[in-house]
Amino acid sequence: MPDPRTLLRRRPLLALIILLLLLGIGYGVRALDGNGGGSGGHPAGPSATATASPTATATTAATHPVNGGIALSALPPQAADTVRLIERDGPYPNREDGEVFDNAERHLPIRPNGYYHEYTVATPGSADRGARRIITGSAGQYYYTADHYDSFISVDVSG
Repeated sequence: MPDPRTLLRRRPLLALIILLLLLGIGYGVRALDGNGGGSGGHPAGPSATATASPTATATTAATHPVNGGIALSALPPQAADTVRLIERDGPYPNREDGEVFDNAERHLPIRPNGYYHEYTVATPGSADRGARRIITGSAGQYYYTADHYDSFISVDVSG
């Protein structure tokens, strides 16, 4: 039979090993779940490719939620309507349009507060604003999200 003093010294080590294993399992489950926990969690896994459809690309971004650019004409036609309103500074159909987007999820590049503004992209058949938005940056960037800020795709509005 092993010395009881040796067993007492090994218990903290065993407890530490078990704790580390449980933490590893917990992080693995979160990664497989594709969600950082809570509402609006941070996706995990590989990024969507730029060759996917606009809706799929905008909704399946993962490790880096801002994907490569896409032509405005490849997005739903309501996105072009929203960009036209932004370019002529309204009038906007929703009172929230033009408000500061604070980038709380940190899916867009980190910029000072007030840098980004959000605008609703109409969703046919939706009783409310829906999930689609155009986000603009002060330096002229445009981003589209089809999934209410879970992921974004950079939009080329030049043509």
